Amino acid sequence: MPQRTRRPKLGQNFLVSATAQAAIADALGDVSHRTVVEIGPGRGAITAILARRAQRLIAIELDRELAPRLQADFAGQPGVEILQKDILETDFAALRAASQEKLLVVGNLPYYITSDILLRLFRFHASIERAVIMVQREVADRIAASPGTRDYGLLSATTRMYARIEKLLTLPPGAFSPPPQVHSTVLRLTFAPRFDELKVAPEDFLAFLRISFAQKRKMLGKNLRTAGEDAQRVISAFEASGVNPQSRAEELDLPQMACLFRQLRLLR
Repeated sequence: MPQRTRRPKLGQNFLVSATAQAAIADALGDVSHRTVVEIGPGRGAITAILARRAQRLIAIELDRELAPRLQADFAGQPGVEILQKDILETDFAALRAASQEKLLVVGNLPYYITSDILLRLFRFHASIERAVIMVQREVADRIAASPGTRDYGLLSATTRMYARIEKLLTLPPGAFSPPPQVHSTVLRLTFAPRFDELKVAPEDFLAFLRISFAQKRKMLGKNLRTAGEDAQRVISAFEASGVNPQSRAEELDLPQMACLFRQLRLLR
């Protein structure tokens, strides 16, 4: 996945479509007894909707100008907390500490750190039930891609390890101010980790996926050998798992990848 990069200035495109704002808030479901974490509330349009609905709303805004404005706007609402901080440094387990229910997350994710934010959410999967996120349409296509399709890759596989994915709606540039040059898609992720089902250790298997997708155009066996796996062990693992040795990682679903991973571990 791409490494995190920082921009010298935060450029934001604010969602101004009231219909889309309501649809995104509705996608979280009943929040009347829940804690909602909003990523990048911006000018607070969705924040205002959720503030009326949620038992507790924690909005996390990095921008040093927007955060104080939001704090002033929602100062009279005890159930709303505005935090000026980096979402990539946020401890979701600590945010959930006072709640019996898991967190609900909502947010418009900046395209240049979408993968990093998703990985942060996955790290705290035990504290999160559901996330409704808006991302660039092309990124959404990669997140939601199925095995065997052109867009399927490491981001798709990693997300499928942690959550069920639904595409909810796609928004044109005109739904934002200023209008971006791209369309945006809203996804709903329902957290349901599959490590136990696939009988794999999380960190080890995710490392295996990173190696497997390192060069998508190359056959999976070559990627594994390039990463240091013994050639004969790779051949034996393919035979034992029943996976075609000519396969590329993008052609295999998670059960097949997990089977190959387990066989490689057994042969060491």
